Amino acid sequence: MQYRPLGRTGLEVSAICLGTMTYGEQNTEAEGHAQMDYALDRGINFFDTAELYSIPPKPDTQGSTERVIGSWFKARGNRDKVILATKVCGLSEMTWFRDDGSPARPTRGQIREAVEKSLTRLQTDYIDLYQLHWPGRPIAYFGSNPTRWKSVAGDETPIAETLDAFAELVKEGKVRHIGLSNESAWGTMRFLDEAGRTGGPRAASVQNAYHLLNRTYETALAEVSLREDVGLLAYSPLAQGYLTGKYQNGARPAGARSTLFNRGQRYQTPGAEAAIDDYLAIAREAGIDPAQFAIAFCLSREFMTSVIIGATTMEQLTNDIDAINVAFTSELEAKVDAVHQLRGNPCP
Repeated sequence: MQYRPLGRTGLEVSAICLGTMTYGEQNTEAEGHAQMDYALDRGINFFDTAELYSIPPKPDTQGSTERVIGSWFKARGNRDKVILATKVCGLSEMTWFRDDGSPARPTRGQIREAVEKSLTRLQTDYIDLYQLHWPGRPIAYFGSNPTRWKSVAGDETPIAETLDAFAELVKEGKVRHIGLSNESAWGTMRFLDEAGRTGGPRAASVQNAYHLLNRTYETALAEVSLREDVGLLAYSPLAQGYLTGKYQNGARPAGARSTLFNRGQRYQTPGAEAAIDDYLAIAREAGIDPAQFAIAFCLSREFMTSVIIGATTMEQLTNDIDAINVAFTSELEAKVDAVHQLRGNPCP
Protein backbone atom coordinates (compact mmCIF):
# COMPACT_ATOMS: atom_id res chain seq x y z
CA MET A 1 0.00 0.00 0.00
CA GLN A 2 1.09 3.59 -0.62
CA TYR A 3 0.51 6.37 1.91
CA ARG A 4 0.05 10.06 1.23
CA PRO A 5 -0.24 13.22 3.37
CA LEU A 6 -3.75 14.31 4.32
CA GLY A 7 -3.42 18.04 3.70
CA ARG A 8 -1.36 19.71 6.41
CA THR A 9 -2.71 17.50 9.21
CA GLY A 10 0.43 15.41 9.64
CA LEU A 11 -1.61 12.26 9.00
CA GLU A 12 -0.59 9.75 6.34
CA VAL A 13 -3.55 8.00 4.74
CA SER A 14 -3.58 5.01 2.42
CA ALA A 15 -3.81 5.91 -1.27
CA ILE A 16 -6.88 3.68 -1.39
CA CYS A 17 -9.70 4.52 1.01
CA LEU A 18 -12.41 2.03 1.92
CA GLY A 19 -15.86 3.39 1.06
CA THR A 20 -18.64 1.87 3.16
CA MET A 21 -21.94 3.25 1.90
CA THR A 22 -23.31 -0.20 0.99
CA TYR A 23 -23.18 -1.42 4.60
CA GLY A 24 -26.70 -1.75 5.92
CA GLU A 25 -28.30 -2.01 2.47
CA GLN A 26 -26.45 -4.15 -0.09
CA ASN A 27 -24.07 -5.54 2.53
CA THR A 28 -24.93 -7.07 5.89
CA GLU A 29 -23.14 -6.22 9.12
CA ALA A 30 -21.10 -9.45 8.88
CA GLU A 31 -20.08 -8.65 5.29
CA GLY A 32 -19.10 -5.11 6.30
CA HIS A 33 -16.96 -6.49 9.13
CA ALA A 34 -15.26 -8.92 6.73
CA GLN A 35 -14.52 -6.12 4.27
CA MET A 36 -13.00 -3.91 6.96
CA ASP A 37 -10.90 -6.82 8.27
CA TYR A 38 -9.56 -7.50 4.78
CA ALA A 39 -8.92 -3.85 3.96
CA LEU A 40 -6.98 -3.33 7.17
CA ASP A 41 -4.91 -6.45 6.46
CA ARG A 42 -4.08 -5.01 3.02
CA GLY A 43 -2.75 -1.81 4.57
CA ILE A 44 -5.79 0.42 4.13
CA ASN A 45 -5.92 2.70 7.17
CA PHE A 46 -8.52 5.16 5.85
CA PHE A 47 -12.30 4.50 5.97
CA ASP A 48 -15.01 6.86 4.73
CA THR A 49 -18.67 7.03 5.70
CA ALA A 50 -21.45 9.60 6.30
CA GLU A 51 -24.50 10.22 8.44
CA LEU A 52 -26.50 9.90 5.18
CA TYR A 53 -25.52 6.28 4.51
CA SER A 54 -26.44 3.64 3.56
CA ILE A 55 -27.31 4.40 -0.04
CA PRO A 56 -29.88 5.00 -1.44
CA PRO A 57 -30.79 7.51 1.28
CA LYS A 58 -33.99 6.78 3.17
CA PRO A 59 -35.20 7.21 6.75
CA ASP A 60 -35.13 3.55 7.75
CA THR A 61 -31.48 2.96 6.78
CA GLN A 62 -29.99 6.37 7.61
CA GLY A 63 -27.02 5.92 9.94
CA SER A 64 -26.85 2.16 9.37
CA THR A 65 -23.37 2.29 7.84
CA GLU A 66 -21.95 4.14 10.83
CA ARG A 67 -23.56 1.56 13.12
CA VAL A 68 -21.84 -1.28 11.25
CA ILE A 69 -18.48 0.45 11.58
CA GLY A 70 -19.16 1.10 15.26
CA SER A 71 -19.95 -2.53 16.00
CA TRP A 72 -16.72 -3.50 14.21
CA PHE A 73 -14.68 -1.09 16.33
CA LYS A 74 -16.25 -2.55 19.46
CA ALA A 75 -15.70 -6.14 18.40
CA ARG A 76 -12.11 -5.67 17.22
CA GLY A 77 -10.88 -3.01 19.66
CA ASN A 78 -8.88 -1.39 16.89
CA ARG A 79 -10.16 2.17 16.63
CA ASP A 80 -6.58 3.47 16.79
CA LYS A 81 -5.63 1.65 13.59
CA VAL A 82 -8.12 3.55 11.41
CA ILE A 83 -8.21 7.13 10.19
CA LEU A 84 -11.97 7.59 10.14
CA ALA A 85 -13.82 10.06 7.93
CA THR A 86 -17.52 10.79 8.09
CA LYS A 87 -19.77 13.59 6.86
CA VAL A 88 -22.60 15.89 7.89
CA CYS A 89 -25.33 16.80 5.40
CA GLY A 90 -25.37 20.14 3.65
CA LEU A 91 -28.42 22.03 2.37
CA SER A 92 -31.27 19.55 1.85
CA GLU A 93 -35.01 19.22 2.19
CA MET A 94 -34.59 15.77 3.73
CA THR A 95 -36.11 15.95 7.21
CA TRP A 96 -35.28 12.63 8.85
CA PHE A 97 -31.80 13.53 10.13
CA ARG A 98 -32.78 15.95 12.89
CA ASP A 99 -34.92 15.25 15.93
CA ASP A 100 -37.17 18.26 15.33
CA GLY A 101 -37.86 17.27 11.70
CA SER A 102 -36.11 20.33 10.27
CA PRO A 103 -34.71 20.18 6.74
CA ALA A 104 -30.97 19.53 6.85
CA ARG A 105 -28.73 22.59 7.07
CA PRO A 106 -25.06 22.85 8.15
CA THR A 107 -25.89 25.27 10.98
CA ARG A 108 -24.18 25.29 14.36
CA GLY A 109 -27.04 23.50 16.06
CA GLN A 110 -27.54 20.87 13.39
CA ILE A 111 -23.82 20.12 13.11
CA ARG A 112 -23.68 19.64 16.88
CA GLU A 113 -26.61 17.22 16.77
CA ALA A 114 -25.16 15.37 13.78
CA VAL A 115 -21.71 14.84 15.24
CA GLU A 116 -23.04 13.60 18.58
CA LYS A 117 -25.23 11.05 16.79
CA SER A 118 -22.37 9.95 14.55
CA LEU A 119 -20.06 9.47 17.52
CA THR A 120 -22.69 7.32 19.24
CA ARG A 121 -23.31 5.16 16.17
CA LEU A 122 -19.58 4.82 15.49
CA GLN A 123 -18.86 3.93 19.14
CA THR A 124 -15.94 6.33 19.29
CA ASP A 125 -15.20 9.61 21.03
CA TYR A 126 -13.51 11.30 18.07
CA ILE A 127 -13.67 11.59 14.28
CA ASP A 128 -10.42 12.04 12.38
CA LEU A 129 -11.88 13.85 9.36
CA TYR A 130 -15.30 15.48 9.57
CA GLN A 131 -16.54 16.59 6.16
CA LEU A 132 -19.36 18.79 4.94
CA HIS A 133 -21.05 16.33 2.56
CA TRP A 134 -22.17 19.06 0.16
CA PRO A 135 -22.39 22.85 0.45
CA GLY A 136 -24.83 24.71 2.63
CA ARG A 137 -25.68 27.04 -0.24
CA PRO A 138 -27.87 26.36 -3.29
CA ILE A 139 -25.84 24.85 -6.11
CA ALA A 140 -26.45 22.41 -8.94
CA TYR A 141 -26.31 19.11 -7.06
CA PHE A 142 -25.55 15.49 -7.89
CA GLY A 143 -26.38 14.43 -11.41
CA SER A 144 -26.12 17.86 -13.00
CA ASN A 145 -23.88 18.36 -16.01
CA PRO A 146 -20.40 19.16 -14.67
CA THR A 147 -19.42 21.50 -17.50
CA ARG A 148 -22.40 23.86 -17.46
CA TRP A 149 -23.31 26.46 -14.85
CA LYS A 150 -26.83 26.58 -13.48
CA SER A 151 -28.05 29.09 -10.92
CA VAL A 152 -30.21 27.58 -8.19
CA ALA A 153 -32.49 29.52 -5.85
CA GLY A 154 -32.74 28.84 -2.14
CA ASP A 155 -31.48 29.80 1.29
CA GLU A 156 -27.95 29.23 2.52
CA THR A 157 -25.96 28.81 5.70
CA PRO A 158 -23.00 31.18 5.83
CA ILE A 159 -19.63 29.47 5.48
CA ALA A 160 -18.49 31.37 8.59
CA GLU A 161 -21.23 29.71 10.69
CA THR A 162 -20.40 26.23 9.44
CA LEU A 163 -16.68 26.76 10.06
CA ASP A 164 -17.34 28.14 13.54
CA ALA A 165 -19.34 25.02 14.36
CA PHE A 166 -16.48 22.83 13.15
CA ALA A 167 -14.01 24.91 15.19
CA GLU A 168 -15.96 24.24 18.38
CA LEU A 169 -15.85 20.49 17.73
CA VAL A 170 -12.12 20.56 17.03
CA LYS A 171 -11.52 22.52 20.23
CA GLU A 172 -13.50 19.93 22.20
CA GLY A 173 -11.56 17.05 20.65
CA LYS A 174 -14.61 15.45 19.06
CA VAL A 175 -13.18 16.19 15.59
CA ARG A 176 -9.48 16.24 14.70
CA HIS A 177 -9.61 17.73 11.20
CA ILE A 178 -12.22 18.92 8.70
CA GLY A 179 -12.81 18.42 5.00
CA LEU A 180 -15.18 19.42 2.20
CA SER A 181 -17.13 17.38 -0.32
CA ASN A 182 -18.92 18.08 -3.60
CA GLU A 183 -17.38 21.53 -3.37
CA SER A 184 -16.26 24.06 -5.99
CA ALA A 185 -12.97 25.94 -6.29
CA TRP A 186 -14.74 29.09 -5.07
CA GLY A 187 -16.23 27.32 -2.05
CA THR A 188 -12.94 25.67 -1.16
CA MET A 189 -11.06 28.96 -1.26
CA ARG A 190 -13.77 30.66 0.80
CA PHE A 191 -13.39 28.03 3.52
CA LEU A 192 -9.61 28.43 3.45
CA ASP A 193 -9.85 32.21 3.55
CA GLU A 194 -12.27 32.13 6.47
CA ALA A 195 -9.99 29.73 8.36
CA GLY A 196 -7.02 32.01 7.75
CA ARG A 197 -8.97 35.06 8.87
CA THR A 198 -10.39 33.54 12.06
CA GLY A 199 -7.86 30.87 12.97
CA GLY A 200 -10.49 28.19 12.44
CA PRO A 201 -9.70 24.66 11.25
CA ARG A 202 -8.30 24.42 7.75
CA ALA A 203 -9.91 22.08 5.21
CA ALA A 204 -7.58 19.13 4.67
CA SER A 205 -9.29 17.62 1.64
CA VAL A 206 -12.07 17.82 -0.91
CA GLN A 207 -14.11 14.69 -1.64
CA ASN A 208 -15.48 15.07 -5.16
CA ALA A 209 -16.45 12.83 -8.05
CA TYR A 210 -13.44 12.10 -10.25
CA HIS A 211 -13.07 9.42 -12.88
CA LEU A 212 -12.34 8.90 -16.57
CA LEU A 213 -15.79 10.22 -17.51
CA ASN A 214 -15.52 13.34 -15.36
CA ARG A 215 -12.17 15.10 -15.10
CA THR A 216 -13.65 18.52 -14.36
CA TYR A 217 -11.74 18.64 -11.06
CA GLU A 218 -8.67 19.39 -13.15
CA THR A 219 -10.13 22.65 -14.49
CA ALA A 220 -9.80 24.71 -11.31
CA LEU A 221 -9.70 22.55 -8.19
CA ALA A 222 -6.50 20.67 -9.08
CA GLU A 223 -4.48 23.87 -8.76
CA VAL A 224 -6.16 24.63 -5.45
CA SER A 225 -5.24 21.12 -4.25
CA LEU A 226 -1.60 21.47 -5.19
CA ARG A 227 -1.02 25.07 -4.08
CA GLU A 228 -3.09 24.91 -0.90
CA ASP A 229 -2.41 21.31 0.19
CA VAL A 230 -6.07 20.35 0.03
CA GLY A 231 -5.91 17.02 -1.78
CA LEU A 232 -8.66 15.19 -3.59
CA LEU A 233 -10.47 12.20 -2.13
CA ALA A 234 -11.97 10.81 -5.32
CA TYR A 235 -15.33 9.13 -5.09
CA SER A 236 -16.88 7.00 -7.86
CA PRO A 237 -13.55 6.15 -9.54
CA LEU A 238 -15.46 3.43 -11.42
CA ALA A 239 -18.40 5.72 -12.18
CA GLN A 240 -20.62 3.48 -10.02
CA GLY A 241 -19.40 0.43 -11.92
CA TYR A 242 -20.07 1.77 -15.40
CA LEU A 243 -16.34 1.88 -16.18
CA THR A 244 -16.09 -1.88 -15.59
CA GLY A 245 -18.24 -2.40 -18.68
CA LYS A 246 -20.87 -4.41 -16.85
CA TYR A 247 -23.68 -2.06 -17.93
CA GLN A 248 -22.67 -1.72 -21.59
CA ASN A 249 -25.29 -2.31 -24.28
CA GLY A 250 -28.07 -1.99 -21.72
CA ALA A 251 -26.96 -4.91 -19.55
CA ARG A 252 -28.28 -4.93 -15.99
CA PRO A 253 -26.59 -7.70 -13.97
CA ALA A 254 -28.53 -9.15 -11.06
CA GLY A 255 -27.58 -7.54 -7.75
CA ALA A 256 -25.80 -4.57 -9.32
CA ARG A 257 -26.61 -1.12 -7.97
CA SER A 258 -28.21 0.28 -11.12
CA THR A 259 -30.26 -2.91 -11.43
CA LEU A 260 -31.49 -2.71 -7.84
CA PHE A 261 -32.09 1.01 -7.46
CA ASN A 262 -32.25 2.53 -10.95
CA ARG A 263 -29.98 5.38 -9.84
CA GLY A 264 -27.37 5.35 -12.61
CA GLN A 265 -28.79 8.08 -14.80
CA ARG A 266 -25.76 10.31 -14.33
CA TYR A 267 -23.70 7.67 -16.19
CA GLN A 268 -26.24 7.15 -18.97
CA THR A 269 -25.83 10.59 -20.51
CA PRO A 270 -25.32 11.21 -24.24
CA GLY A 271 -21.81 10.17 -25.23
CA ALA A 272 -21.14 8.18 -22.06
CA GLU A 273 -21.37 4.70 -23.57
CA ALA A 274 -19.07 5.60 -26.46
CA ALA A 275 -16.51 7.04 -24.05
CA ILE A 276 -16.69 3.93 -21.87
CA ASP A 277 -16.16 1.74 -24.94
CA ASP A 278 -13.03 3.71 -25.80
CA TYR A 279 -11.56 3.40 -22.31
CA LEU A 280 -12.42 -0.30 -22.12
CA ALA A 281 -10.58 -0.80 -25.41
CA ILE A 282 -7.43 0.83 -23.98
CA ALA A 283 -7.59 -1.41 -20.90
CA ARG A 284 -8.11 -4.55 -22.98
CA GLU A 285 -5.23 -3.68 -25.30
CA ALA A 286 -2.96 -3.20 -22.29
CA GLY A 287 -4.16 -6.45 -20.69
CA ILE A 288 -5.41 -4.62 -17.58
CA ASP A 289 -8.64 -5.35 -15.75
CA PRO A 290 -11.02 -2.43 -16.50
CA ALA A 291 -11.70 -1.65 -12.84
CA GLN A 292 -8.00 -1.66 -11.99
CA PHE A 293 -7.31 0.50 -15.05
CA ALA A 294 -9.84 3.13 -13.98
CA ILE A 295 -8.59 3.19 -10.39
CA ALA A 296 -4.94 3.27 -11.46
CA PHE A 297 -5.70 6.32 -13.60
CA CYS A 298 -7.07 8.13 -10.53
CA LEU A 299 -4.15 7.03 -8.35
CA SER A 300 -1.67 8.49 -10.84
CA ARG A 301 -2.95 12.08 -10.49
CA GLU A 302 -0.52 14.39 -8.69
CA PHE A 303 -3.36 16.13 -6.82
CA MET A 304 -4.80 12.84 -5.52
CA THR A 305 -4.69 12.09 -1.82
CA SER A 306 -6.80 8.93 -1.80
CA VAL A 307 -9.16 7.03 -4.11
CA ILE A 308 -12.35 5.82 -2.43
CA ILE A 309 -13.42 2.34 -3.50
CA GLY A 310 -16.60 0.50 -2.60
CA ALA A 311 -17.54 -3.10 -3.20
CA THR A 312 -20.41 -5.45 -2.48
CA THR A 313 -18.36 -8.66 -2.81
CA MET A 314 -14.94 -9.70 -1.53
CA GLU A 315 -13.95 -10.53 -5.08
CA GLN A 316 -14.62 -6.93 -6.14
CA LEU A 317 -12.81 -5.56 -3.11
CA THR A 318 -9.72 -7.70 -3.71
CA ASN A 319 -9.61 -6.77 -7.37
CA ASP A 320 -10.01 -3.05 -6.68
CA ILE A 321 -7.29 -2.95 -4.03
CA ASP A 322 -4.95 -4.75 -6.42
CA ALA A 323 -5.09 -1.63 -8.62
CA ILE A 324 -2.37 -0.25 -6.33
CA ASN A 325 0.06 -2.51 -8.23
CA VAL A 326 -0.89 -1.28 -11.72
CA ALA A 327 1.59 1.13 -13.30
CA PHE A 328 -0.17 3.88 -15.23
CA THR A 329 2.44 4.54 -17.91
CA SER A 330 3.01 7.57 -20.11
CA GLU A 331 1.74 5.51 -23.04
CA LEU A 332 -1.54 4.84 -21.25
CA GLU A 333 -1.74 8.51 -20.29
CA ALA A 334 -1.41 9.57 -23.93
CA LYS A 335 -4.14 7.17 -25.03
CA VAL A 336 -6.49 8.28 -22.27
CA ASP A 337 -5.88 11.93 -23.04
CA ALA A 338 -6.64 11.32 -26.71
CA VAL A 339 -10.03 9.85 -25.80
CA HIS A 340 -10.68 12.65 -23.35
CA GLN A 341 -9.93 15.23 -26.04
CA LEU A 342 -12.55 13.59 -28.23
CA ARG A 343 -15.18 12.59 -25.63
CA GLY A 344 -14.76 15.25 -22.94
CA ASN A 345 -16.55 14.89 -19.59
CA PRO A 346 -19.91 13.29 -20.42
CA CYS A 347 -20.90 12.39 -16.84
CA PRO A 348 -21.26 14.19 -13.51
